Amino acid sequence: MLSGLMNFLRACFRPRADRYVHTGSDASGRQDGLLWYKDSGQHFNGEFSMAVVQANNLLEDQSQLESGCLSTNDSGPYGTFVGIYDGHGGPETSRFINEHLFQHLKRFTAEHQSMSVEVIRKAFQATEDGFFSVVSRQWPMKPQIAAVGSCCLVGIICGGTLYIANLGDSRAVLGRLVKATGEVLAIQLSAEHNASFESVRQELQSLHPDDSQIVVLKHNVWRVKGLIQITRSIGDVYLKRPEYNREPLYQKFRLREPFSRPILSSEPSITAHQMLPHDQFIIFASDGLWEHLTNQEAVDLVQNHPRNGSARRLVKAALQEAAKKREMRYSDLKKIDRGVRRHFHDDITVVVVFLDSHLVSRASSVRGPSITIKGGGITLPPNTLAPCTPPMEPVPT
Repeated sequence: MLSGLMNFLRACFRPRADRYVHTGSDASGRQDGLLWYKDSGQHFNGEFSMAVVQANNLLEDQSQLESGCLSTNDSGPYGTFVGIYDGHGGPETSRFINEHLFQHLKRFTAEHQSMSVEVIRKAFQATEDGFFSVVSRQWPMKPQIAAVGSCCLVGIICGGTLYIANLGDSRAVLGRLVKATGEVLAIQLSAEHNASFESVRQELQSLHPDDSQIVVLKHNVWRVKGLIQITRSIGDVYLKRPEYNREPLYQKFRLREPFSRPILSSEPSITAHQMLPHDQFIIFASDGLWEHLTNQEAVDLVQNHPRNGSARRLVKAALQEAAKKREMRYSDLKKIDRGVRRHFHDDITVVVVFLDSHLVSRASSVRGPSITIKGGGITLPPNTLAPCTPPMEPVPT
């Protein structure tokens, strides 16, 4: 059986690493095999670096960096927006967030005439409501859309304040300089909503006291209703609205007992931090990175190397760890194509935002250049199947 698996994997190795290479300007990033990257760029508050590596047949991670005006009014405020959207069950939800969340944020910022926790909360809710409308329209023809969802991590730097909003288990980590020692410490800024944490399981159990099976240990992994690890998301309508947890949804997603209140939540954890002069950079990444690197390892890797290419360096370090765990060479892992690659690691998205203190502290009314960058991947027609993709169960988030 093992030899058969190895022969199958060899058949799926790409003979050339440049199969998906796209040349051209670095303005919108570059593609190298399954890796997309933009090594360096300038945002409103400093420099940035982005990278995405694809593992799924269709890229489920989506990401964006928006810098400049954060409102539909030209008067501002101005700043930087970062979004990491780690989809599951398909790419539809993460793509929807990538197209709509920032636009909702700009609209609510204009209405309130400032950035705030309430503005961010309203933008998240409007995005959730918008995707529900998509599900309700598509349900008769495409019922599986109800089982598609996405984590959603957002960072906004505006007027010297850093806002972090999160649903799911993507993570934002700050690198802060300790002047006394010269060390740069890793400080996690985001709260994670994953059933692997006892506190998260307790929260779910307190919300559903009558359901002894609200979280289940399945194959040594805690899952909500035995189905999914995350407890908050955009989408996943099948675990929020009982009318979408029935036929013709696939049986494996349908619960045996009906539910009266939403099982998953779309309420983000939002915090506001006053930026300090010794805050050096923030790493935003999907959980594909954090499966292989600790917070401090990631911060050290950024701190101890040039800024240029920081995100790509973090992705490479994660892939090297993934290869080591499977007792294979990194060079061989890179040859495995999308789809099959998901057996070895998840899609990984990283955005590193460097903080120049004189730019961070300036007033949000000061105008700056407008930048829009969206993380890339292999662009395929919607129904294209990856070569050599084996039949497999979806890997739940």
